Amino acid sequence: MTFEPLLIAELLLLGLATGFLAGLLGIGGGMLMVPFITFILSQRGVAPDLSVKMAIATSMATIIFTSISSVRAHHKRGAVRWDLVRGLAPGIVLGGFISSLGVFALLKGSSLALFFAAFVLFSATQMFLDKKPAPTRQMPGTAGQLAAGGVIGFLSGLVGAGGGFVSVPFMTWCNIAMHSAVATSAALGLPIALANVTGYVISGANVPGLPAGSIGYIFMPALIVIAIASVLMAPLGVKAAHALPVRQLKRVFAMLLYVLAAYMLWKGLQG
Repeated sequence: MTFEPLLIAELLLLGLATGFLAGLLGIGGGMLMVPFITFILSQRGVAPDLSVKMAIATSMATIIFTSISSVRAHHKRGAVRWDLVRGLAPGIVLGGFISSLGVFALLKGSSLALFFAAFVLFSATQMFLDKKPAPTRQMPGTAGQLAAGGVIGFLSGLVGAGGGFVSVPFMTWCNIAMHSAVATSAALGLPIALANVTGYVISGANVPGLPAGSIGYIFMPALIVIAIASVLMAPLGVKAAHALPVRQLKRVFAMLLYVLAAYMLWKGLQG
C-alpha cells in the first residue's frame, strides 16, 4: 500500500475538509481525521488494533503543518495570546511525552477507540450546547497553567487531536474571548504535535504489522497528502471564521461528530 490513486483521492478530500475546519473552528481536524483514517487503513488490511493507533498518530502528525498555517493567519489578525502559549506550552510538552511514549503504547487500539468515542461525544455535546462561562472567572497563575497544559497534552496524545477540544473550552471558561481562544489553541497545536509525534515514532519503531510507508505509528502517505491539502485550506477556514455564523456551524458539525463517535464506538467494541 503506497500512493495508489484511490488512496490519494480519499486522503486529499479528507485533508481539504480538516484544514478548513481547523481554521474555522480551531479543532485541529483530529476528530474528523481519526475515524476516516481508521476506516481507510482497515479497508486495506491493517489490523483493527493497529489501524486505530496509526490513525491517532498520523492525525497528530498533520497538526504540525495545520497549526503553522492557521496560526500565521490568526497572528496577522492579532488574535493569538502569546502570553498564554508561553504559560501552557511547558505542561503540554510534558503531558504529551507521558501520553505518547508510555500510556499510548501500553493501551490496546480498541481501548483507545472507546476513549476517542467518549471524548468526541463530550466535545460534540459541548459544541452543540455552546455553554457560556461565568463572567468573573480568570486564567489561573503559572502553576495552574502548567497543570492545565499537562492535561491538554496528555489527552491530546491519547486521541490524536490538537488540544482545541480542551484548550478552547478551558480558555473561554476563563473568559478569554472566543476568537483569541481559537487562535491561541492553534498556536498550542505545534508543541502538542511535536511532543506527541516524537513519542509515537519511538514507541512504534518495532511494532509488527506496520504497512509500507510507516515511520513508527505514523502512516507517511496520509501525512504527506493530508498535510498539503490542509495547509492550503486552513487560511480559508480562518477567513470564514470571521464572516460566517460559527455558532450555527458548530451545531451542524456536532451532529457529524455524533456519527463519527458511533463508528469509533463500534470499532472499539469489535476489539
